[in-house]
Amino acid sequence: MEPTLNVGDRVLVNKLSYKLHDVHRGDVVVFERPPGTSTGEDGEIKDLIKRVVAIGGDTIEGRQGDVYVNGEVIDEDYLEPGTPTDNLPLMTILEGHVFVMGDNRTNSEDSRIFGPIDEDVIVGRAFIRVLPITDIGWL
Repeated sequence: MEPTLNVGDRVLVNKLSYKLHDVHRGDVVVFERPPGTSTGEDGEIKDLIKRVVAIGGDTIEGRQGDVYVNGEVIDEDYLEPGTPTDNLPLMTILEGHVFVMGDNRTNSEDSRIFGPIDEDVIVGRAFIRVLPITDIGWL
């Protein structure tokens, strides 16, 4: 999720958020690691954190390094300038699912690999970085 989050950062996650409202494009979510994905060096990773880029009913596609949702290029000001998004063919996201991608697009195992995720596997919405103390701030 670099540059938004760095290895070792700690966040607070609102686990009630999606009981009160729908998932939104741009939300940073924690979700159960899909089967078959990397488990990390120690084999203990059970949850992942990524950004929601498309929601149920949306079409998503990568063109010339940019991401298009419903035919419109999206502004991804959270990415490092010049970061391309590759390996993203045109698809429609099913209702009840979301398409998630890491902000470190060139080194992210995300929905481009494991496909859209069911909203039921979302643990909650990450909303604030609490550690390191020098980087406390809203996500």
